[in-house]
Amino acid sequence: MLFNSQIFIFLFLPLTYLVFFLVSIRYNYRIGLAWLVGASLFFYGWWNPVYLLLISFSIITNYFFGVLLKTRTDSKGQRSKPILVLGIALNLILLGYFKYANFIVDNINALLGSSFQQETTILPLAISFFTFQQIAYLVDVYKYDNAEGFLRYSLFVSFFPQLIAGPIVHHKEMMTQFSEKNRSNFNLENLVSGLTIFFLGLFKKVVLADGVAVYSSTVFDAAASGATLTFFPAWYAALAYTLQLYFDFSGYADMAIGLAKMFGIQLPLNFNSPYKSKNIIEFWRRWHMTLSRFLRDYLYIPLGGNRNGSKRQLINLMITMLLGGLWHGPGWTFVFWGGLHGFYLVINHVWQEFRKSLKHDLFHNTFLGRLLCTSLTFLAVVISWVFFRAETFDSAIIVLEGMIGIHGVVLPTQFVNFIPVIGNFIDSQVRVPYLADGTIMGFSELNLMIFTGLFIVFFGKNLHELTQRQRLIYLIPTFAFTAQEVIFGGAASEFLYFRF
Repeated sequence: MLFNSQIFIFLFLPLTYLVFFLVSIRYNYRIGLAWLVGASLFFYGWWNPVYLLLISFSIITNYFFGVLLKTRTDSKGQRSKPILVLGIALNLILLGYFKYANFIVDNINALLGSSFQQETTILPLAISFFTFQQIAYLVDVYKYDNAEGFLRYSLFVSFFPQLIAGPIVHHKEMMTQFSEKNRSNFNLENLVSGLTIFFLGLFKKVVLADGVAVYSSTVFDAAASGATLTFFPAWYAALAYTLQLYFDFSGYADMAIGLAKMFGIQLPLNFNSPYKSKNIIEFWRRWHMTLSRFLRDYLYIPLGGNRNGSKRQLINLMITMLLGGLWHGPGWTFVFWGGLHGFYLVINHVWQEFRKSLKHDLFHNTFLGRLLCTSLTFLAVVISWVFFRAETFDSAIIVLEGMIGIHGVVLPTQFVNFIPVIGNFIDSQVRVPYLADGTIMGFSELNLMIFTGLFIVFFGKNLHELTQRQRLIYLIPTFAFTAQEVIFGGAASEFLYFRF
């Protein structure tokens, strides 16, 4: 069941919301929480009921390990580290089997020339997210002795607004909210604010992300088939996917925050205008912020962080980003994407240390300096997204070759038709394949979507800024337009991060 589907918006959401508050107010808040758990599991099982067994097993097993960590201590009174290690190992084994078993077997066969067979496994929805969330829970119980009751723990893992694609939350920022009984009191402000935020995210998804998706998919599919790309189609495809991924994923995060707000729950911000970043360090503080937080707290810092000198810090950064890339998918393009960002981060840290040695003020830049830094960072991110999107290295190279003009830079007739005055200054034009030639989408429509998207990411206000300045009222006009897209736009499209 998708957030952007009619059955979710017009049936599941209102029914779940009404029953929760009616039961909580008239009977008991715990019954309301139990209803939310049941509704969340139904929401998850809608995709494939078989995997209800998987998430139920994961919840019960991790809750059991949490209880063991709280009650079992060694001779010195400290919580049992072997129990923690075993709990984390079981989570990683489960994730590894479903997500990486085929990848591992394929690479062993390629390396050894063997022919081992592995039954193809279908990736269970959200397994990466609820696995990371529960690993964090076990570590926190081990450190702070704060295990929870089974009902609230089940809701912490399965809460439908953030179950499928995050944000990745800590139990300490959620459990206190689930325990406050005033959450069962209906709050009109929470409802209106939550719906507004939800529709903002829905607008990002069905209008902006899906609007450019048709073009990026067509060109990347052409590259996967071996087609040659020239300069303009390659750049349009890279920019289209850069915008598609951001609006798709940040749209989901906004919808999750809005849905939770309706129930009186505050989820953490997951995006903070990342394409405005002036360097790659800042980018990772703004992009998928809860994943960055998890990688920092549970991987980078345990590896040693920056405590053992600058060289070790850079190695830890590279390891963290390589594993972060692998987390996104069982493919070498994802690993390379993570390594590329690790390389970016290493360069950024080395450059900052060099500037510090020259006594430069890292927090003061001229306008032109900020513009240059932001442009360079954005360019580096766009290049990295090519590997993230491409199915293979070969298709990624085809797109990059097109972007640097190896296969030609020609001014196509699409430009002349779009801006007729250009025709006065050139003698001939070529109709360039894959450049929105009417069979994919109109060239004017493509430019409108690209430039609108770029304007929003560089000059628009993000969710945090809108809520801080109480400007959500200005988003209400998006309701009618977005609802029209949902009702008349055909089948709902899946979110990109569902595959991760």
